[in-house]
Amino acid sequence: MNRTFADLLPLASSADNLADLAPLSRADDLLLLLTRWVERGWLRALDKAFVAFLHELAPDDDPLVLLAAALTSHQLGHGHVCLDLFETLKEPDFALSLPPEGDPQMGAMLLPSQLLATLDGAHWCKVLTSSSLVALAADSREAVQDRPLVLSGKRLYLRRYWAYERRIDLSLRERLTTHESTPNDLPERLTGLFGPARAAEVVDWQKLACALATRGAFSIITGGPGTGKTTTVVRLLALLQAPAVEAGKPLRIRLAAPTGKAAARLTESISQQVRTLKVAEGIREKIPSDVTTVHRLLGSRPGTRHFRHHAGNRLPLDVLVVDEASMIDLEMMANLLDALPPHARLVLLGDKDQLASVEAGAVLGDLCRDAESGWYSPQTRQWLEAVSGESLASSGLQEDEQGAHPLAQQVVMLRHSRRFGEGSGIGQLARWVNQQQPDEARKLLSARSHDDVFALALKGEQDRALERLLLDGHGEGPQGYRHYLGVLRNQRPPFDTAPEDSRWVEWARQVLHAFDAFQLLCAVRKGASGVEGLNQRVTGALLRARLIDSDQQWYEGRPVLMTRNDYGLGLMNGDIGIALKLPEPGETGKQVLRVAFPRNDGQGGVRFVLPSRLNDVETVYAMTVHKSQGSEFAHTALILPDALNPVLTKELIYTGITRAKDWFTLIESRPGVFEEAVKRRVKRLSGLMLELKEDAESTL
Repeated sequence: MNRTFADLLPLASSADNLADLAPLSRADDLLLLLTRWVERGWLRALDKAFVAFLHELAPDDDPLVLLAAALTSHQLGHGHVCLDLFETLKEPDFALSLPPEGDPQMGAMLLPSQLLATLDGAHWCKVLTSSSLVALAADSREAVQDRPLVLSGKRLYLRRYWAYERRIDLSLRERLTTHESTPNDLPERLTGLFGPARAAEVVDWQKLACALATRGAFSIITGGPGTGKTTTVVRLLALLQAPAVEAGKPLRIRLAAPTGKAAARLTESISQQVRTLKVAEGIREKIPSDVTTVHRLLGSRPGTRHFRHHAGNRLPLDVLVVDEASMIDLEMMANLLDALPPHARLVLLGDKDQLASVEAGAVLGDLCRDAESGWYSPQTRQWLEAVSGESLASSGLQEDEQGAHPLAQQVVMLRHSRRFGEGSGIGQLARWVNQQQPDEARKLLSARSHDDVFALALKGEQDRALERLLLDGHGEGPQGYRHYLGVLRNQRPPFDTAPEDSRWVEWARQVLHAFDAFQLLCAVRKGASGVEGLNQRVTGALLRARLIDSDQQWYEGRPVLMTRNDYGLGLMNGDIGIALKLPEPGETGKQVLRVAFPRNDGQGGVRFVLPSRLNDVETVYAMTVHKSQGSEFAHTALILPDALNPVLTKELIYTGITRAKDWFTLIESRPGVFEEAVKRRVKRLSGLMLELKEDAESTL
């Protein structure tokens, strides 16, 4: 039986004066309760303000509508696109964070779980359906535009995010039904790029990915580190461009990534790959290697959510490749698809198992729901085998005989890592974490049988072993921060060298490269194990070791991270620079501090910027795992906090591990946190492309 909010108030203590609320309306009771939840940190002030706004719009509406709105807004702040009403009632603590253990005020007010436990899902949906604040997904466009909330089945959305999801759904549906013509000699072209098929039990997934992408207007290539996503896409571009060049109509190809750092890495990688392609020079010249950020591609308009390119002003291109697609949120993907010409191909690259975007949505993860199992139809399997010469008989993939997985027909998962082979401790650790096998992961860390994986258990906050690791690494192999500062001091040209001498650029490039040898990653920003505290701790340790001369705002050797795009300077969010002393042009013997940034041109170029022009930077001895996406470091150390935190999941641990190319170190502040984190996974609710699957199943 459903009780009113007034019925529930006696559960709360009179210490909060909630017993005096009987004369108030039920909506007012709820608003005051939400205020208490905000005070305890269970809800954001923004969520409560949104509910208060809705209450002004519809003062007589049922408080259940306002409660649903509060939870929907809260979920959005945690990356969820919508509120699944039945999922929330099944797992009430999933909707709102649990109160801290031992909190003396836990019994002093009505808890979220207590309130949700009284509700019935069907009744809740019925109340929402009759609300003037809620549109139904099946309503007319005009009706939806007039209401702030949209109910689609059992999922409740803020209207804007429902619109983003629908725009993506409609665009991808159209693209999935668009079948591009493939060259008659596609098998020969594939053999020329990849060689003949190998043994039947060894599938060349890269070749299959290229083949599949040639036949559709939309495709996804997913895979972990070292599986060859970049190699695959370069060959795909050659495969697409060759017939176009031969016909005298070369394709307009653009490459993009979510951050400047990811764009720089892809630029460098593609530049190298294109040079080694076995294709005619005329084709090679038409394969671009310059990668831009998605924001710059679309033409970001400062101070607004809008872009220069949109549905009314499409991008001038024929093929778009987007790398690190796991970092793209729902809103950005909707804008990107809006701006694509109908005839253009879209290829998404990324690791589906990495952390999802910082903003709402897990677009790549949603689109790769079937990637692990394959779920190719018999027609898709037969076509792939015919054009590639590969056999999928021993692949272990599921077969979609009922046509229930239309999206899976354009998704390929690369499965063989060339970076992390069978003997790689990093690769094995990443696999155990990804499979949520904490005991196996712990055995690997404890065995010390691999020379590329290390563990450091701290004996308290002030354990000096942390400073020793961060400065010196692990002896002869993995480096710490002493390494890049040694390059800075020992390889600097004499100050009487002319400022325009190329040796200054070469030196700056070497310092930047040396800095990439080591990076400390954090799960959180605050606290002793967070970014802010550790940046101060590392700075102090370097000062005591006389590796830097100052710990003031700007000093030589300070590494900084761009936290926003600066189009005037040509610097992107995520770019890393290092402050260096250079000779002052025209001033003999005078030195000036400049911040050196990579030019992101794939040619090893460097640009120098005055510190006074950098407003949106922070010191980056430590960075969050989220900020590290799209980057690689020779040695990566991941430090975990001493208490479980909502951000600690297997996706975060996996992403931290796979930022390491050669060595990985796990730093633990307290035993057990690692295992608990590995057991948890990111669960972001959305309805993206679910209707496509439901439609397919309904026709069976």
